[in-house]
Amino acid sequence: MNVETINMCRGILGKKMGMTGLFTPEGKYVPVTVVQAGPCVVTQIKTDDVDGYNALQLAFIEKKQGLVNKPGKGHFKKSGEACYKYLREFPIENPDEYKLGQEITLDLFKTGERIDVSGASKGRGFSGVIKRHGFHGGKKTHGSHSHRIPGSIGCSAWPAKVIKGKKMPGQYGNDKITIKNLEIIDIRPEDHTILIKGSLPGYRSGLISIKKRKVI
Repeated sequence: MNVETINMCRGILGKKMGMTGLFTPEGKYVPVTVVQAGPCVVTQIKTDDVDGYNALQLAFIEKKQGLVNKPGKGHFKKSGEACYKYLREFPIENPDEYKLGQEITLDLFKTGERIDVSGASKGRGFSGVIKRHGFHGGKKTHGSHSHRIPGSIGCSAWPAKVIKGKKMPGQYGNDKITIKNLEIIDIRPEDHTILIKGSLPGYRSGLISIKKRKVI
């Protein structure tokens, strides 16, 4: 099995704008998610000799300098005068092809290409077992005291404890979700927007990471 090497930055950061739909030339309706992707600025170049791996640190969405501490300002000053809200790393093959302050745009992608998209799912706070794990619940009749409770969670005399990993109420959502093999329907570089088929994880205006797929 040979994996084709991608000699460019494999991804870009974006902001989820919302969903809409498009009609193809054949008359088929396609639901799409609109993402404002880039431009991202290279704020650090990591090399195998110094850091143990090759990667680009990309910054996205400018931030007021008064909200950044001194170490952060010193870090951003190496690539320009602006400070940024988000920083993420993307692997590369040849760090010598990039320089600090360089902009990474949607030129990486093309219409019809398959990509992987990552984002944080919507946080739902502390949730019960019905909402969190899809439990059916108890009987909804008079005298039933188990409408939405999880039921018995323990064991008998042995091992006399709750087994680790038991499905119980707790924090639900706000997890990293990656959806693979999504299709790019359209790219509009003048607006820095990309239209991706289907839905994406997260809330509107949430951070989205778009990565190229390795060709196998």
